[in-house]
Amino acid sequence: MKRMMKVLFIMILAAAMIFAALVLFLLWAGKQPAVKETYYKTTETGGAIEAAYTARGSYEVSYYEQETDAAYRKFRVWYPAELEEGGKTYPLVVMANGTGVPASKYEAIFTHLASWGFIVIGNEDENSRTGASSSDSLAFMLGQNENRQSIFYGKVDTENIGIAGHSQGGVGAINAATRFENSGCYKAIWTASATSSFFSQDGGLGEEWRYDVARIKIPYFMVAGASGLDAGSAASFEETENQGICPLWSMRENFDKLSDTADKGMARRKDTDHAPMLYSADGYMTAWFMYYLQGDENAGSAFYGDDAEIRTNQLWQDVQIEEH
Repeated sequence: MKRMMKVLFIMILAAAMIFAALVLFLLWAGKQPAVKETYYKTTETGGAIEAAYTARGSYEVSYYEQETDAAYRKFRVWYPAELEEGGKTYPLVVMANGTGVPASKYEAIFTHLASWGFIVIGNEDENSRTGASSSDSLAFMLGQNENRQSIFYGKVDTENIGIAGHSQGGVGAINAATRFENSGCYKAIWTASATSSFFSQDGGLGEEWRYDVARIKIPYFMVAGASGLDAGSAASFEETENQGICPLWSMRENFDKLSDTADKGMARRKDTDHAPMLYSADGYMTAWFMYYLQGDENAGSAFYGDDAEIRTNQLWQDVQIEEH
């Protein structure tokens, strides 16, 4: 009997230790970033322009945060350190988070973009699809630009503001650029793996996931992975099996719905799944905003002209671009 009790005690103790280890692991995993700090050093590139803008820019970067009473808790801002010295304005990029991926989970991307001369703002919203938290982020920065007590007073180039988002954040970015009073402030938009319209309808995620790209009147580039969860295998909206988060049919449908009065583009990265698209297209995202928000012609040649790099880049496929 004593031996059985001893064995039972050891089994309970072992189970408790395993449970404690699992809890500790989950706590540790929950604190790990979604994007590694040095991702830009290991991300494969397929062209000189993509490589140039995947690398860090020349600006030293500083960070600012402010708590808010909203459910997403904080605004987080990365910016060129020289901003604090005054005498110059900087273009602004608003970032919309993917599901369960607040700004604190991918700050490496914010830092990278800020190193190219942008003020970049995000928040801790893990459900950004409606665009409301991104609209709030924009309003916060515009307010800071008018606040004499703020380090950002008079530092935001209000004529050059962009928005970007990954996954659910792609939906949030589209909605932020089309549904709010300050939607007209944006000059360019970029989305990676924006969740297909299928999921707001037959997919059953609900009304909050709906968006209307036909209302976008600014330059828009959309990207997605060409494999795994992004691609799926469904070839149309009508097929319900294995739709994929951002399948090719959805991208083409969105591309065709976009206005013919603004530049637009789409492309899929080969052999890339949904999660890596958060950072795998960062070089071209940076180039897109460098071109439209900073007037960088070299960056623009990644997308436009007879020798547009992305058209011949072996890492990309299904490229469609229209310049208006």
